[in-house]
Amino acid sequence: MALDHALLVSLLEKPSSGYELARRFDRSIGYFWHATHQQIYRVLSRMEAEGWISAKVQAGETAPDRKVFSVTAKGRVELSRWIAEPVEPEGTRDALMVKLRGAAFGDSQGLIAELEHHRAAHANRLTAYRVIEARDFAGARSASPGGQGPGALDPQRALQYMVLKSGLRFEQGWLEWCEEALGLLRNIKQAKRKRTTP
Repeated sequence: MALDHALLVSLLEKPSSGYELARRFDRSIGYFWHATHQQIYRVLSRMEAEGWISAKVQAGETAPDRKVFSVTAKGRVELSRWIAEPVEPEGTRDALMVKLRGAAFGDSQGLIAELEHHRAAHANRLTAYRVIEARDFAGARSASPGGQGPGALDPQRALQYMVLKSGLRFEQGWLEWCEEALGLLRNIKQAKRKRTTP
């Protein structure tokens, strides 16, 4: 995925200034597509040159004037083209998995500390996702699968919630895996200690 397409989606959800977009990006799409504020501003300039977005200057009463970006017809065509383009499932390239396999050949203490760090990071992200779910989708869990009844969401919000559910399940799965891997590493370490103790 190109950052361009992530920004097109964000701007279709809500036309924004570059600053607002970068802040919103950090709190939503940024959870699964990382970009610095500088990258966002650079891509916005390129997208504007391509004609995918346009900017209107809004006069500020107490702040400086700002450019508010919105998606053009050409930008919508590009997003539609990209959405229709097949995407292969991403492979996993994770140094942590290689380290875990290698733990059989060395001291696992450092890896235990690293896994505890990963566990804390995934727990923090899971908590953040649950806060978002409670704040933005409180009634949605009571809606029927077909989208009827209390808590039913419009299509845009239902799709946003589906993305959030993916994040919730991903982080929960990582937490469970971290606990299992930590238990295994501790057992292996204890077994090695018993074998080396006279």
